[in-house]
Amino acid sequence: MNSLFNKPKGFGEILDHTFRLSKQRFSDFFLILLILVGPIYVVQAVVQLLFGTSFFRETGTGSNWFEQVLSSFEQGTYEYTDTSGNLGADISLIVVSLISLIFLPIAQAAIILAVNHIRKDEEYTVGSVIKGAFSRFWPLIGSSILFFLIAFFMITIPLVVVFIAGFVSGAMNPILGILLGIILFLAFAVVIAYLLTRWSFYFGSVTLKEGSPGFTRSWRLTRKRAWPLIGLYIIFSLITSTISGAFQLSFSVLLGNSVLLGLIVNTVSLITALFFAVGYAVIYFDLKVRHDADDLKDLIDEYEELQ
Repeated sequence: MNSLFNKPKGFGEILDHTFRLSKQRFSDFFLILLILVGPIYVVQAVVQLLFGTSFFRETGTGSNWFEQVLSSFEQGTYEYTDTSGNLGADISLIVVSLISLIFLPIAQAAIILAVNHIRKDEEYTVGSVIKGAFSRFWPLIGSSILFFLIAFFMITIPLVVVFIAGFVSGAMNPILGILLGIILFLAFAVVIAYLLTRWSFYFGSVTLKEGSPGFTRSWRLTRKRAWPLIGLYIIFSLITSTISGAFQLSFSVLLGNSVLLGLIVNTVSLITALFFAVGYAVIYFDLKVRHDADDLKDLIDEYEELQ
């Protein structure tokens, strides 16, 4: 087994291992994403071209360059309601986005399988891990839908409660209503983040055939590790969103809301998705090492008690 995977890691070690692994196997991981998700982004670009979006630079109306660039994004948002043709473009892009939501989990599963081979010092090919990911297609999609439904209701119901409580108390005392709303919002946010983090490693469990839908397995793996995991999720999210935001802001100034901007942003999103998927895999296998070590320790303790 690869020595980098056979011992529990600290916060910084997980980040370092993720960066190192992403760099060393970048070509493999990026090719997985490019094969599974790249064609979807190409179709999206073709749809935009067919419905009149400029390839190199899209500008709108305005008296100066900044207003023209800004209006190009406003027109890209609202112009599809004007004609049936543009409405068709809008629907086409929505369909393409929904398809990407199906293939992105498969790409993530393929990366997890690749990292698992690396962990075991086994040879693999991009084709073999993609094939392995597709063999888990329905369990992955079913478990993911179930997870997102749970997340949806866990977020929606507390928001309704916060709104009603804040509105009722605010009718009597506006300051009290604001304070109560903030306190309830923060309390619910912490609880939701904790629970979703404890269940979020269902995906690794389903991918590796360690349990489906994997919520019980995830709950066991994350025992006593919820708060560090929340911190890691926050760090990974900040890194990926900062990189994506920086590229989009930089190139949008030059290209406006053009097809080329969309291709650049989507390419960057593939790289950030790669980093996040590798980080998730590293964390999952770190949890496995910790869990297996705890199980072994419990067995040793039980054996000593019997002696």
